[in-house]
Amino acid sequence: MSDDALRRYADAIVGSCVNFKPGETLLIDCEPSHRELAVALAASAYRIGARIVDVAYSDRRVQRARIAEGPDEALGVVAPWQQARLRRATDSDVAIIRIVGDESPGVLAGLDTARVAAEFQARSRAMRWFMKAVISGRVRWSIVAWPTPEWAKTVYPELRAAEAVRKLGEDLIWFCRLTPEDGEGGWARHAQRLSRRAAGLTKRKLARIEFRGPGTSLDVVLAPNTRWLGGGERTVTGRPIYPNFPTEEVFTSPDPRGTSGVFRCTTPLSFSGRVIEEITGEFRGGRLRRIDAKRDVDGQLLAATFATDRGAARLGEVALVDDNSRIGRARRIYGDTLLDENAAAHIAFGDGFGRTRDGEGGAGINRSSVHLDVMIGSAEVEVVGVGARGRRIPLIAGGEWQLPD
Repeated sequence: MSDDALRRYADAIVGSCVNFKPGETLLIDCEPSHRELAVALAASAYRIGARIVDVAYSDRRVQRARIAEGPDEALGVVAPWQQARLRRATDSDVAIIRIVGDESPGVLAGLDTARVAAEFQARSRAMRWFMKAVISGRVRWSIVAWPTPEWAKTVYPELRAAEAVRKLGEDLIWFCRLTPEDGEGGWARHAQRLSRRAAGLTKRKLARIEFRGPGTSLDVVLAPNTRWLGGGERTVTGRPIYPNFPTEEVFTSPDPRGTSGVFRCTTPLSFSGRVIEEITGEFRGGRLRRIDAKRDVDGQLLAATFATDRGAARLGEVALVDDNSRIGRARRIYGDTLLDENAAAHIAFGDGFGRTRDGEGGAGINRSSVHLDVMIGSAEVEVVGVGARGRRIPLIAGGEWQLPD
């Protein structure tokens, strides 16, 4: 990115995505190759008047060493000082930003599948309290991306590394509506449109969502008091935030007992340091009964993941994305869930969102230490909403959103 684009990107993340204010603390979690953005975020926060900016670097290659060489009891361990730092993130004067974009894509490929699964399961259980805090709106947070040379080359293999990085950086600025052509407030207008879509879906009180396309015939049951979300969110203290930057989805948490049918993923999944292709599965009685992938070992990893706890094999989210998505229009596989989930409609296994029900509490929402998105949408997959009295309402057809915005 140019210096000007980087500053606009960092200022949007700090000022809008986590709604940062003078005197507050900013936590940044990232990899070493994200340093340029981490420094820009720190500068932006200090310009606002930050009390402290704390950057914590992690390295996927160290994780590989732990899985490959460490004892069983080391898998998935989260150090006490790391836990204490994250507990600080639940305070009202603290915000946390996670930077994604693999420094070493596929770094965990080739490792023993059982040990990779054990690492994921143990860490998920150790961090269950933090996921619960995030899901319930007690954390002011955002996930953003930064183009690393290795990641950029997987997205643009036809380009030289430096040109691939530049192009991926341009993509991020475009996806986040921060280009000169978007003008002042481009992101806010986009987020408001998503919010209106979510409100329109909530008003229709749909009882079921149907996905129909090649390899997919899936019915997802919704609770009677379902609320759809989209665009920005608010913390329990009322602070507006954008947890995903960029975002193109409207989403809710379904009734975890009601999903049935088969699905075929339309995009490879980047998960646990590997790329998993050709995922298919089947639900009966709300629970995943079968999961397969192109490589048997990848199917085994997913099966182990969805056995982490009682809720891991049920749905916690259903999300709708149409072809107006700038990420989808790029016609690229980005190999990172932050972007790929915003290119197509998707479902997520595991934990659901408490704010997706009208009224008090989050009754009937799936609970798990896992939250894993898989993409099932495309221009060939039609999405229909079914009302309580059986009225069928087209939602996405031919890739196009069918309801008024």
